[in-house]
Amino acid sequence: MTSVEAFPPSMGLGSEHANGSNKAASADGKLPSIDKIDSKPNGKHPAEPNGKSNISSSEPNGSSKTSKSSSGKTAPFSALGSRNPKDLIQRGIYKSNPLGTATFIGLRALDPLLQYKFLAGDWGTRLLSKLSISSIPLYDYLAETTTAAGTKSSIIRYLPLPRLLLLLMSAGSSLKQIYWLLGISREELTPAAAVEVSVFNTVVNTLCSLLLLGTSTSAALSTPRITLPFSFNSATGTSMSLPLPIAIGTIMYVTGMAIETLSERTRKKFKDDEANKGKICREGLWNKARHINYGGYTLWRAGYALAAGGWIPALGVGAFQIWHFVSRSTVYMGEYMQSRYGEQWEKYKKEVPYLLIPGIY
Repeated sequence: MTSVEAFPPSMGLGSEHANGSNKAASADGKLPSIDKIDSKPNGKHPAEPNGKSNISSSEPNGSSKTSKSSSGKTAPFSALGSRNPKDLIQRGIYKSNPLGTATFIGLRALDPLLQYKFLAGDWGTRLLSKLSISSIPLYDYLAETTTAAGTKSSIIRYLPLPRLLLLLMSAGSSLKQIYWLLGISREELTPAAAVEVSVFNTVVNTLCSLLLLGTSTSAALSTPRITLPFSFNSATGTSMSLPLPIAIGTIMYVTGMAIETLSERTRKKFKDDEANKGKICREGLWNKARHINYGGYTLWRAGYALAAGGWIPALGVGAFQIWHFVSRSTVYMGEYMQSRYGEQWEKYKKEVPYLLIPGIY
């Protein structure tokens, strides 16, 4: 949503491509100095047209200088480069934040439960009713079980396949983002950032659930439909089918999740190897697009919306995510990478020209 998002890319988060851990302070509390990036012959740093470099060595007394980002605001320095103050992620600050971690896990774990209440319970239909929007009813079925003691009847509520798929998408996005935080990310996640990212994902997922429930917006009522290669009832041979938007949306979701997760795992493995310290990760999918994880997040987010409300919501979500990444997330990441890697980043941009989607953009 992601993340992710990288942090959930949904909010323009994510670790940098290169390796290099933040060195611990010495016994006297002073930070070690870092090497300066070589300047061009004219004295200008590649990222600063006015000749002022936005990276500096740590001060001998252990204090750190600041730099100005492209927005003109003063950006704090870590030992690994400058960070745009608008960026949620604490780039270069390699430590855990127990409160931020607990907040993120708790809020993301609650999302599938909330979506279940909307999709399998009556929260969604009641909310739509208050908004004077008709919804698709969820039918109960009478099941009879015959035993030696007699026949027993019970009411069973089956969750239709479109609703089940959307519920699984909600659970999958939560599990993926929690895995990213615990198993992949190294930077600090503050409580404020945890709340912002979690709320964004839950709001978008809830809107998708409501789209699927509304009779005028649901992808479940769209045509054409495709027949799935298995039977719902083996006794009668009744085949199960899905509307085309839901089928395509599910494929987009799975593909986007795979791209985002695989790329982030590849980058972590690269960064964990000390032999790659100070190098930009260009292995696997990172050699196809510079922010391939953001591209994967955009794909699965658009697929989620497609499976819920059809083509128009999918285009809207996809367009929003691309705008967000192009105007914010990749800008913040670019500033950070430029300040940290200089001409190595410039070379990477020339040799890997695509930003989000290989061969397209």
